[in-house]
Amino acid sequence: MTSILLPDNEAEIEAIVHEAAQSGSALAIHGGGTRPIGRPVHAERTLSTQLLTGITLYEPSELVISARAGTPLSEIQETLAANRQRLPFEPIDYRHLLGNHGTPTIGGMTASNSSGPRRIHSGSARDSLIGVRATTGRGETIKSGGRVMKNVTGYDFVKLLAGSWGTLGVLTEVTYKLLPEAETERTLLLTGLSAERAVAAITAALGTPFEVTGAAHLPATDGMPTRTVLRLEGFDASVGYRTDRLEQVLKPFGSVETVAAEASRVLWKSIRDVEALEVPRDAAIWRISVRPTDGPKVGEQLVAQLGSRVLYDWAGGLVWASAPSEGDGGASVVRGAVAAVGGHAMLVRGSPALRASVPVFEPEAPGVAAMSRLIKATFDPAGVLNPGRM
Repeated sequence: MTSILLPDNEAEIEAIVHEAAQSGSALAIHGGGTRPIGRPVHAERTLSTQLLTGITLYEPSELVISARAGTPLSEIQETLAANRQRLPFEPIDYRHLLGNHGTPTIGGMTASNSSGPRRIHSGSARDSLIGVRATTGRGETIKSGGRVMKNVTGYDFVKLLAGSWGTLGVLTEVTYKLLPEAETERTLLLTGLSAERAVAAITAALGTPFEVTGAAHLPATDGMPTRTVLRLEGFDASVGYRTDRLEQVLKPFGSVETVAAEASRVLWKSIRDVEALEVPRDAAIWRISVRPTDGPKVGEQLVAQLGSRVLYDWAGGLVWASAPSEGDGGASVVRGAVAAVGGHAMLVRGSPALRASVPVFEPEAPGVAAMSRLIKATFDPAGVLNPGRM
């Protein structure tokens, strides 16, 4: 059985990682346990950040927050909500999709670069991350960025560590810029459109100055037709004006319904967490990123060849698709569809056996792969941090 190490400060983490590097013993890096994505990591010991908790800096007037990596994301969000502020990028909660009951942490969110529907408006987690502290595979703690936006000291390790899935360093503290919470929101809804027609409607809406903050196309389910949804956020008067104007733009695509604030929030939470693909539980789930106009082409190919259920987010550029779990879990079809248009795909849900047998992350071109190996060797020369995960 894997032993679990529970350090509560950076010095302990440095000592653990340094010893692992010296002995060549692998460490599985663990936050809240809600993102078992990537190839299974074979390690005799797990280094958990669950005791590394607490908000270390919060300045509402400066729109900035710092917290230790193991801090529950719920604590961050509750603190921000008390001041009507939020993380800009609407991070996904994987627990519905992956069927687990862990506690999402701000470190795990950062390590996976988690981003939700608002990414088309506010960018990803990486774009809002302005500072990190992390212990590399050498057992050395590095600091990059700062607590203000105009910090230009050192190399941009901040962007490198976001999305590195614990393979380059153990995050110990992160700093994010924030945004004010919107006063209200409203969603415009079109029903029965094909994916191609839906993306055309979304493209028309995004070509206006009316500041759409969410754009998705949901599959038909339980007798309900497909739904194409567009979110507007801001001050009440502004949202009302923009709703009226956008309804006129969307008239050629069919009858437009309006979803009010609270129902809109519930709807976008379900889109954020991909609840439409939660069942059947044994299906493989792929997360595919392509140009928005190529999304329907990829989705329709997966429907035809794999019988996939497909949800389109990010204006069609993010394609969530189910696939049969047998064989390669749809990998050959998914990779072929993505290769034809350019983009990348990640297996988000699959059995340990499936994740061990197919490339979970998009295979890199030879030049990029060589650069990745060099970076990994620089940060973790002994290869002890989450070996094999990516």
